[in-house]
Amino acid sequence: MATSIYVGNLSWSATQEGVESLFSSFGNVHSVNLISDRETGRARGFGFVEMDEADAINAIAALDGKEVDGRNLRVNKAEPKKPAARRW
Repeated sequence: MATSIYVGNLSWSATQEGVESLFSSFGNVHSVNLISDRETGRARGFGFVEMDEADAINAIAALDGKEVDGRNLRVNKAEPKKPAARRW
């Protein structure tokens, strides 16, 4: 079963290929989704990586706090998105 990993504090110049390469040393990467601003298209400095659960656990342990492109990554298991609060 695939596990979704949150990857934060990415460099603004991070690419999907670069993130996939970083995580692929820990196992098969199913997908990489870097988040960008809807209006400007600029990177927001975070994204999500999907991997098999055992590989994800190893990647999180190895990469959380690791310096990449001068920034210390924040890597942890992604939490399910909470529903938006209703405004009446």
